[in-house]
Amino acid sequence: MMNRRAFLTVTAWATASVTLSAQSPTSSEWGGPVLDIHSHLRQGLDANITHMEGCGVTKAVLLTRGTAVEQVKAIQAKYPNRFIWSASADITKPDAVEVLTKAVKDGAQGFGELKFHVEADGPELQRMYSLAAELNVPILVHFQEVPHFEGEGVWATGFKRFAAMLKKYPKTKFIGHADAFWANVSADYAEKESYPAGPIKRGGVTDKLLADYPNLFGDLSANSGNNALSRDAEFTADFLARHQNKLIFGSDCSCSDGHGAGTSQSNNPPAARMNGKCVARETLTILKRHTKPAVLRKLTWDNGHKLFKINA
Repeated sequence: MMNRRAFLTVTAWATASVTLSAQSPTSSEWGGPVLDIHSHLRQGLDANITHMEGCGVTKAVLLTRGTAVEQVKAIQAKYPNRFIWSASADITKPDAVEVLTKAVKDGAQGFGELKFHVEADGPELQRMYSLAAELNVPILVHFQEVPHFEGEGVWATGFKRFAAMLKKYPKTKFIGHADAFWANVSADYAEKESYPAGPIKRGGVTDKLLADYPNLFGDLSANSGNNALSRDAEFTADFLARHQNKLIFGSDCSCSDGHGAGTSQSNNPPAARMNGKCVARETLTILKRHTKPAVLRKLTWDNGHKLFKINA
């Protein structure tokens, strides 16, 4: 029979194991824990966690308005250790600096997603680049040169000039995201389509910037990131290996259950390839297929923790 000391030891170990599992679940599906750095705040306390558990995500960075601190705190209270947040504000308004500074004081660990009809090197975003450096938080920017539908417009344009911003703000940690960022992995991208297909021509702007500037990182989320990773298997394997310390998994998926229910890329007709699919699942599958376990761990967990300064 087990003596009292042994019984207490086993009981304590079992309790600790259950507690740790509840606080930081590990997805056997992906071989380890997964951090999603691009999870937009959904309506209701449970909607984000439902998607995460469906697609095997352990922890997420909620992208939300800088004024949504109470909503974020409510979700964090219900699901401890599962969420941090990144704040956005209307950068065309004079109070944007004040709003984002307060958000960081309230616990936000990044800026973004910043998606506005301005130039990537214009005064509105440069003001945010400077503030991000001052507050020492990463800044996630949506780059898009081609509208998805009539009347949408374009966002943070002029990505091919972005090297000048990386030079001007060396202390700012930039996270590139969306169509223009990912289409420019290929040297022949000419801003004529959102999601180009076919083999990738080496020497693209994005590839060069990731190699040359230590302050630029890539958010692998959305149809844009998935499309870039799906075009050319040989390029993808090499690209992920070369930039294994600069790329970070994100979903930017709007399916409801982590299995493709609802709409995966809402209000984006050119992304119809993702209809009925979960973007998170699709991208995690590609990453697992084209990387070794140690590299996959960096892309899905380590890199995001370092960039957002998340306690492991």
